[in-house]
Amino acid sequence: MRCGQRTIQRSPPEIMNTTSATMNRVPTRSGIAWKVTLILIPLITLGLLLWLRQLEVNALRQRTVSSYGSVPPFQLVNQNGHPFGSAQLAGKIWIADFIYTTCPGPCPMISSRMSELQKPLEKTDVHLVSFSVDPDKDTPQVLRSYAEKWQAEPGRWDFLTGPKSAIYKLSHDAFKLAVSDGSDAQGIPVHSTRMVLVDRHGQIRGYYDATEADAVTKLVADTNHLLREQPK
Repeated sequence: MRCGQRTIQRSPPEIMNTTSATMNRVPTRSGIAWKVTLILIPLITLGLLLWLRQLEVNALRQRTVSSYGSVPPFQLVNQNGHPFGSAQLAGKIWIADFIYTTCPGPCPMISSRMSELQKPLEKTDVHLVSFSVDPDKDTPQVLRSYAEKWQAEPGRWDFLTGPKSAIYKLSHDAFKLAVSDGSDAQGIPVHSTRMVLVDRHGQIRGYYDATEADAVTKLVADTNHLLREQPK
């Protein structure tokens, strides 16, 4: 070495530390693969769920909708005090249920299901009809407040009251649903929890228990089937 010149050599530990730091900054292939896997798992799961859901919807669309007899002509009064009956429903697909406003049992669930139907059927002419099995207490004014509570769309969902004999005859004889005024039990009306689908010709085409989780899904599928089968 010449005089006046200095040779600086990096010690082996310093070289190793630099190499190690460089390696730490570069992600390994296994680390990248693990991150990609974590991202893909929820996406694949979501895709699988959507595929299964579509299979269920397609299966429901292909179901045949049976016929269970016809609904005879009737006329009652709606929540606005106006006459309402088969004449106003002529040529329409409609869905019926039987409830009463002071019901301590399943009526809130039934009305909730009916309320849920409004959104998927909003672009159709399908009508919703709720018959009160306690017409003595459920006056038009009471039913109007009940309709507001469930955000019933005016002109789309009607709540009917009238002579008890006429309503009970409709439930038992026309819709083939059990009904009782409660005089032989606890003093409260007893009625079915089923919703009923009626086609444009007044034919009953299906029954759906409102207490079942998939009631709305099945009912919407069958209603759409009827809309295709019986266009306006």
